[in-house]
Amino acid sequence: MKTKLFSLGAAAALIALGINAHAADPIKIGMMAETTGPNAEAGIYQVNGAKMAIEEVNAAGGVLGRPLELKTEDNQSTNPGSVLAISKLTSGGDIAALIGSVRSTQIQAVSPTVKKAGLPMIVGGTDLGLTMAGNPWIFRARPNDGYSAKVIADYGVNTLKLKKWAIVHSTDAFGNGGKNNLVEALKAMGITPVTIQGFTSNSQDFTPIVLAIKQSGADIVSSYIANSTDVGIFAKQLRQLGVSAIWVGSPSLSTDTAMKLAGDALHGTYSIADYAVDSSPVTKEYADKYKAKYKVEADLYSAWAYDAVKLYAMAINNAKSTKPDAIKAALHAIQGYKGVEGTYNFDKNGDGLHGYNIVKNVGGKIVFDKHIDFSKK
Repeated sequence: MKTKLFSLGAAAALIALGINAHAADPIKIGMMAETTGPNAEAGIYQVNGAKMAIEEVNAAGGVLGRPLELKTEDNQSTNPGSVLAISKLTSGGDIAALIGSVRSTQIQAVSPTVKKAGLPMIVGGTDLGLTMAGNPWIFRARPNDGYSAKVIADYGVNTLKLKKWAIVHSTDAFGNGGKNNLVEALKAMGITPVTIQGFTSNSQDFTPIVLAIKQSGADIVSSYIANSTDVGIFAKQLRQLGVSAIWVGSPSLSTDTAMKLAGDALHGTYSIADYAVDSSPVTKEYADKYKAKYKVEADLYSAWAYDAVKLYAMAINNAKSTKPDAIKAALHAIQGYKGVEGTYNFDKNGDGLHGYNIVKNVGGKIVFDKHIDFSKK
């Protein structure tokens, strides 16, 4: 009886101090990742980045005195798999927040489920419409394609001085959105592309597209290609068929996966990169830690997921709560946070980043050129 009285007294004392008697229970973050299927390598990077952030947060004492725990569901690199993964994560009632993927089409597919669940989800998809489709629970840890199109157009026209544009894009949400934004950005500069070519993701033969580019006389190729594997195949066929035009593309050009597949076919290309090692001291430190831990170079797939975990840790700490509405409000309030992907200033739509880096592939090494930010523009 004395032991029981002591336990009750101890619990009462903890409550009086504002400490939950179950404070050691983990705060669970659910993440869907492409751990199988054609994009599995990207998914593995994503999981690695998130896990490293979890370990760092927990080593520093956790959040609200509790450890973070990552619960991952494989989406098999598909839209139906994504819906199933998010449904599994939200069905148990023990998840505080969600992390999505980099595929805009997958985020579109799961958005209704996320909205119904009423849980914040940080995503890496860059289609402009993802945070503007009436779902208040979607947040983004990468800059959207509205910014990338402006940067690609400006760099190609004003810095490279090229006017005959060919646009190549995957025909998913990411590729179509990027293409449309780039067409508008070029139109504002008085330029109409000489050819626009779309393709279905995970294609193997780009010969018709390459021949169309060659016949158009384009002096610059711009691309919005969702999958790094497609970049690798397209790059080889582009160069094998004799197209030497300068190439300025979306972030998939500078991913580790694309560069390993394409080799020297990507040498000399430019890309808009949200992740660039030399863009900030924070990014450089992250790259060194990631390589030391996983023995491979970090890229955007791991970087945004790492930031997503750190953003949740900050939001939950600031809110002093794991309630979804409190986390959502705290994410919107984050301003000036220096993450691996850049400096986060969340707006009303849930977009945290508002600029891109321009990088060049120099002999297989990504070299940082400059950062262009539209936060105050």
